[in-house]
Amino acid sequence: MSSPSRLLSPLAPSLAVLLLATGCASLPWSAPAPTPAAESKPAENAASEPVQDDEPTISLTLLHVNDVYQFTPVDFGARGGLARLSTLRKQVLAESSNTLFLMAGDTLSPSVESTFHKGKQMIDAWNALGLDFAVLGNHEFDFGPDVLRERMKESRFTWLGANVMDKQTHRPFGDTPPFVIREVGGVKVGIFGVLLGKTKYSSKPGPDVYFTDTCVKARELVPQMRHQGAQIIIALTHLLVAEDKVLARCAPIDLIIGGHEHVMMQAVSNGTPIVKMSSEARELGRVTLHVGTRSGKLKSMDFDVLPVTPEVPEDPAFASAMHAYDALLTELSQPVGRTRVPLDALEESNRNHETNLASFVADAYRKATGADVALINGGSIRSDSVLRPGPLTRRDVLAVHPFPGSVVSIEVTGAVLHQALEHGVSRSAEEAGPGRFPQVSGLQYAFDVCRPVGDRIVRVTVNGEPLDPKRMYTLATNSYMSGGGDGYTMFKGAKYRVSPDKGRTTQDVLRDAFASAAAITPATDGRIERLRGGAREVARKDDQDAAVCPAPARAAQ
Repeated sequence: MSSPSRLLSPLAPSLAVLLLATGCASLPWSAPAPTPAAESKPAENAASEPVQDDEPTISLTLLHVNDVYQFTPVDFGARGGLARLSTLRKQVLAESSNTLFLMAGDTLSPSVESTFHKGKQMIDAWNALGLDFAVLGNHEFDFGPDVLRERMKESRFTWLGANVMDKQTHRPFGDTPPFVIREVGGVKVGIFGVLLGKTKYSSKPGPDVYFTDTCVKARELVPQMRHQGAQIIIALTHLLVAEDKVLARCAPIDLIIGGHEHVMMQAVSNGTPIVKMSSEARELGRVTLHVGTRSGKLKSMDFDVLPVTPEVPEDPAFASAMHAYDALLTELSQPVGRTRVPLDALEESNRNHETNLASFVADAYRKATGADVALINGGSIRSDSVLRPGPLTRRDVLAVHPFPGSVVSIEVTGAVLHQALEHGVSRSAEEAGPGRFPQVSGLQYAFDVCRPVGDRIVRVTVNGEPLDPKRMYTLATNSYMSGGGDGYTMFKGAKYRVSPDKGRTTQDVLRDAFASAAAITPATDGRIERLRGGAREVARKDDQDAAVCPAPARAAQ
């Protein structure tokens, strides 16, 4: 599997300018950039203190990663790998014993290995690495609350999640502490963790888990942490960066270490630095805090990034601790087919427009059930990678379809099919990558993101003929969608031709499709046309100028 390289965020120069301007950090990188205005006043305990050049300081090191789903290297071995990360950690510890190792959420799922072990392999990995603290991420709940509790009991590190509550106990889920205060080098470091509330709907926390407001929680906890002697306040978060910025304005926090976006980024809000690494331990973040020995105040911070590449040797001790998974890794490397062309499994692609892999998968579903048409959600194409030409392995199958489910066939009218397509594109202008985006087979459709929600579908044909609202069609999809998943409630109650308990697994169907020829050559064929104001959209979604819908024509005076 491969993923595009994650480049350093263009916000990095802004972070350097803002932090240096407020006096709360020094950074090893520099780049010319116009000086932006900081968001409100700097946080207490950082820039508000007068400069005391003569006060000696003690240095504390925070190592951090986020969104790490597998312990083996990614990008065809070019980046990541927790055996390499273990080597880097030991090197840093040799330089500074005043070090904490933090993980900002998302590790138990999804991954190929978690399909078999439900995240236990990642707990074993973090235990071997010597992780200190982790915040719960949304994917921690993918196997349900009971499995998560089991994984937490197996952990030799401390989980945090102050805003994740248990209705039965009225305490934080899994009895995680609301915060921790760890003395490092004589400095009391307070850490609390919070998780995004939409986890309630995007994962499987169950009916007895609820999520409280992160801002309210910060206002409650930070004074308690200060009262108990915390000199440095760190928020370990799994939030969108916009939510991190709000959090920074809710309470005096010295540093926010976050995750969730899978992109290396830096920001500043209310004088509080916000830092995130990209996914899969492609790099190791390092923050060095310099604290006055007399005042106990934070004087400055240094930020840098340690690339995790093949140049970093693997730690033999870590590899030895993970031997239990050697047989599985060997099994996953077994070939099941070949491709002559790159297969686009990138999340951004499959949730926004037609891709050769999504069309190939939809075609495979339709063929497996003998249905007239197929419709699958773009979010069901996982891996977030480009599979290179060459062998396709069992790992590739499970990376594309890591979640259990079956291929089904239901009967729907043309009107319901049209309604489903409207639902599928209803967030295409509002979200960067809506998981509900409809990938199809046996039909062609065009939609315009500038039209109102519910009226975006411009044209639909089935095998070249206009969609007939009254005609009954057989539709192939996955069992998640036929049960109303991703908001496709119009499919609930439909008559099954192939029911979930009779349908083959999505993984088996994909594996057989990969093996259907000596080498597959999927290609896009124009079955999905994305329009913007009536014109074919060719610009990327991050091209802000091109993303503006044309203004409606004014009536003649």
